[in-house]
Amino acid sequence: MADAGPILRDVAQALNECGLEAILIGNAAAALQGAPVSTLDFDFMFRNNAPNLKKLKRLAAILGGRLFVPYYPASQLYRLINDGRGLQIDFMSVLHGIRSFESLRSRAIPMFIGGHPILVADLGDIIRSKRALGRAQDRAILEILEKTRDEKERK
Repeated sequence: MADAGPILRDVAQALNECGLEAILIGNAAAALQGAPVSTLDFDFMFRNNAPNLKKLKRLAAILGGRLFVPYYPASQLYRLINDGRGLQIDFMSVLHGIRSFESLRSRAIPMFIGGHPILVADLGDIIRSKRALGRAQDRAILEILEKTRDEKERK
């Protein structure tokens, strides 16, 4: 994830600047925990409420992006895009296999990216979500994620 590092640093800084509490999920979160996976975008879970939607709009402005609200109305997915930087960030309030934002946050791992704090979903939650989604691309990396989780637990 070396190439995505500077972008993720900017995202972490912007999240903190606008005060939006969000948890990094998906392949980027798995890569930060040592899984040999890659991704072209970042995915976050957040609470979908009026104050956070204002913060999400501010985040888009800070990152110089456009916000598509909602990208998929049924899924409550909000997509922030900055084509010039190759930046795509998805924010969702519903995550397959996860009960609530609070339950995900209770197991999230605090990390620092470029000196900025960010919450990263636990590998067990990432695995649970990918299994619940059941898409081919998610099933394809389950074994890799499970092996990474098992190696971390043995340490």
